Amino acid sequence: MKITPNEYSALTKNASPKTKSYKTIPSAFVIGGLICVIGQLLMYFYEKQGLTVEVASTLVSVTLVLVAAVLTGLNVYDSIAKLGGAGTLVPITGFSNAVCSPALEFKSEGLVLGLGAKMFIIAGPVIVYGVLTSIAYGLIIYVLQLF
Repeated sequence: MKITPNEYSALTKNASPKTKSYKTIPSAFVIGGLICVIGQLLMYFYEKQGLTVEVASTLVSVTLVLVAAVLTGLNVYDSIAKLGGAGTLVPITGFSNAVCSPALEFKSEGLVLGLGAKMFIIAGPVIVYGVLTSIAYGLIIYVLQLF
């Protein structure tokens, strides 16, 4: 059976559930905002402990990544993501979830081929482009400082 692109598009449109934007957009905003508020509260907490802004902000990122990874492992983050949608994908917690989820899914294949290899299916391109962009940016700054 041969299907034209237009027919396929019509089939997928009919099979896809309709998005209730009036419900999902505020939910994403609230959940994403709560994640950011938690990050800000952690920042205040670390600064009150006498840490510099630079060290405190690094610890906030590490803490949020760790909490998201633990919640992913406990299968709690998926419930939060169903409620918050894109609000859970945009902050750094979404990146942590994107790294941990495939690793947990394929852990039965072993530590190297399952856990290790699948961990970077989604995160790998982000890491590669992040490193390459930071190198390019560093080189541009270095060259501009020569003049």
